[in-house]
Amino acid sequence: MASRTGSKALTCFSCQWRSFSVSYRRLADKIPPPPTTPTPAPASSSSNGTPLPTTTPGAPAAETLSGTPKPSGPLANAPRSYGKALKDFAPTPLGRPIGMSTPPKAGENTGIETRTLKQRRDDFVDYKKHLVRREQLKSKISRPYFRDWRNMQFHKGKTFLSPPRLFKADLSLYFPNLHGRTLNKGPTTDTTPVLEGRASVVTIFSSRWAENQAKSFTSPEANPVLHEALSASGGRAQLVQINVEEDALKSWIQVLFNGSLRRTVGKDNWGRYFLVRKGISDEIKEHIGLLNSKVGYTYLVDYKCRIRWAGSGNSEPEEREGLVKGVQRILDEMAGKTAAVKNSAGDALPAAEAGGKKAI
Repeated sequence: MASRTGSKALTCFSCQWRSFSVSYRRLADKIPPPPTTPTPAPASSSSNGTPLPTTTPGAPAAETLSGTPKPSGPLANAPRSYGKALKDFAPTPLGRPIGMSTPPKAGENTGIETRTLKQRRDDFVDYKKHLVRREQLKSKISRPYFRDWRNMQFHKGKTFLSPPRLFKADLSLYFPNLHGRTLNKGPTTDTTPVLEGRASVVTIFSSRWAENQAKSFTSPEANPVLHEALSASGGRAQLVQINVEEDALKSWIQVLFNGSLRRTVGKDNWGRYFLVRKGISDEIKEHIGLLNSKVGYTYLVDYKCRIRWAGSGNSEPEEREGLVKGVQRILDEMAGKTAAVKNSAGDALPAAEAGGKKAI
C-alpha cells in the first residue's frame, strides 16, 4: 500500500510540473508590450492658486522640482537666501536685461485663492502635487534665517551695479504685476494700471534700512535733478514706492501706522505708494533680481512696463546720474512716439478729404 501511495504521489507531482512548464510562457519568449506615447500633463496649480513652476525658454531662472529656483542669467553668481553661502562677492554691472518674459496683466500675482472646491479636492488627492508642495516646504524650512543679514557684509548688500546705459526697448523684459493696498482708502489694486503709459521710477523695500537705500537713488536730498525732471514732465514721469511685508503680524502693525505714512508721503503720492503682502514668489524675485529682502531695489520702468534700468543697495554718483539720463531718454521716446502718431493722423486727414472731393 505504501508503494502504491508513493507512486501516485510521484505521478501527481510529475503531472503538475509538466502542466506548469507547458502552461506558462518562458521569460525569453514573452512578447514585449507596445510602446506608449507620453501624454502631456494638464496644467496644475499650487495650494494658493498660482501655477506650479514650469520651464520657460529664455527665462533667466528655472524652477526645480524642489521648489528652489536654479540660479542663472546675469545674476547667477550673486548671493541669495538659499543655496551655497559665498565667502567673497563683488557686484558687477548688469550686462543683460532682467525681468519677466511676458507682459504683466492686472489680476496676476495677487496671492488670493481662486480655485473652486472641486479643484481643491482634485489637488488634495493628487499625489504628485503633494510631492511638489512637500519639496517647496522643505526648501523654505531649510533656508538659513540669517542668510540675508549675512549677505549684507558684501558691499552693504549691493547685489549688482546699475548698467551704464538703458537696455534696448525691444530687448527689455517686463516688470511683474503686483497686488496690494495703496495709502488711498479703498480696495486693493494692481501696479500695472499705474505704470502703463508713464515713465516710472519704482522702488521696492521691506525695512527702514532698505527704504533708506532706495532713497539714496530717489530722495530730493540725494538726487534733486531727478525730482526736477519728474516735476517738468507734466505727469508723464512718476515715482512709485512698493513696501513689501510678507509677515502677517508685521503687516497688521504697519496698517496701524498708515496715518504717519500718509503724512510722510504726501497726499499727491498716496495712490503710488503700495503695501504688498502676497504674490511675490521666488520665481519673480529671481527674475527681477530681488535677491535680498533686507536690501532696497530701484527700477526704471517705461510706458510699456519694461525694465530699462535697475539699481540695488546704496547708490553711487554715476548711478544717480544714469537714472536721470534714463528718465529723460524714456520721456524723449514717448515724445517721439506722440509726434509720430500726430504726423500719421495729419497725413491721413488730407488724404481722406481728397478722396471725398474726388467722390463728389
